[in-house]
Amino acid sequence: MKILLSCCLLAASSAMLAGCHSSESAPAVITQTVRARVVESRYQQAPVVVRATGTLHARESAIVSAQVVGRIEQVLVREGANVREGQTLALLDDATLRADAHQAEAGLMAAQSQQAAAQTDADLASSTLERYKQLQVQKSVSPQELDEVARRAEASVERMEVLRAQSEAAKAQDSSARAMLGYTRLRAPFAGVVTARLVDPGTLASPGVPLLQLDSIGPLQLEVKVDESAIGAVRKGMKVSVSIDGATTSNVTGTVAEIVPAADPVSHSFTVKIDLASSDKLHAGMYGTATFATGTRQSILLPRSAVVLRGSLACAYVLDSNDIAQLRYLTLGAAQENDVEVLSGISAGEKLVDDPADRDLAGKHIELQP
Repeated sequence: MKILLSCCLLAASSAMLAGCHSSESAPAVITQTVRARVVESRYQQAPVVVRATGTLHARESAIVSAQVVGRIEQVLVREGANVREGQTLALLDDATLRADAHQAEAGLMAAQSQQAAAQTDADLASSTLERYKQLQVQKSVSPQELDEVARRAEASVERMEVLRAQSEAAKAQDSSARAMLGYTRLRAPFAGVVTARLVDPGTLASPGVPLLQLDSIGPLQLEVKVDESAIGAVRKGMKVSVSIDGATTSNVTGTVAEIVPAADPVSHSFTVKIDLASSDKLHAGMYGTATFATGTRQSILLPRSAVVLRGSLACAYVLDSNDIAQLRYLTLGAAQENDVEVLSGISAGEKLVDDPADRDLAGKHIELQP
């Protein structure tokens, strides 16, 4: 009897369940459709580059310092002044050196006067000796008299040579004194512009202490450090893309002018000097980056407009086979005009939502917007 009752209840339950399935169906999933522009990622040959940073310098630069100790009387230029080659930039007190020059000049004049007198005596002694030789032939003088005249002639020649040497020494001393006096006038070694004035009148100048800095006028050079692992791809005369921080100009093209052949033993890098075209927007001391193209490689590019930021992470909405958008995180490489290189996170030929802005499109069906 119990078995029969259980069977009846089970049959009733099955009938109820069957009735429920027949009267109700499972709710369908509704996907929102959004209209948007769609772009594709693609393969492209990308340049292999080496970047190096440095600063702009004049092609010629000089630190002007004194060669003698002296008090600075005048500084005749200021920063920004254009100067010509040989122009006087500063004056030192020259009282002591001027006195030394006058003394050397007087010594030279005295030595030359003594040399001239000795030359006259030597000429007279020589002519006297010749007359005595003729008289000896005529038996008019004794051999002793001839020997005495000959010795006097020899002594006059020796004295003349000594005074000639003294005169040469006095001349050298006079030239040295004049040169030292000239060092009190500091002159421009080449035509250029004064970029630093480091002293004022009254300062005691000493040899080797910088007083002024002078840069040549004309095109500038960018000096960068290139690691030894990449220096093999850099060659003299190659074109280089250069960007200058703080300049309003876009990237400029430079030319490798010089590669210093010895590497820095600490940083293991080489100094490379890059010639730049003249521009009134470029100034010495600016910071710049040089990009050396060393080859090409295959890369994946996508429009920069398809990239969105979620916090500090780069993302893109990628469409699946049903045109459903999924948010995918990317690792980006270098930007190239309107495109950006993708290092990971996407493959070539995938479709992406262009310019998604701040919209949340994850899981939504994307309808192509013309």
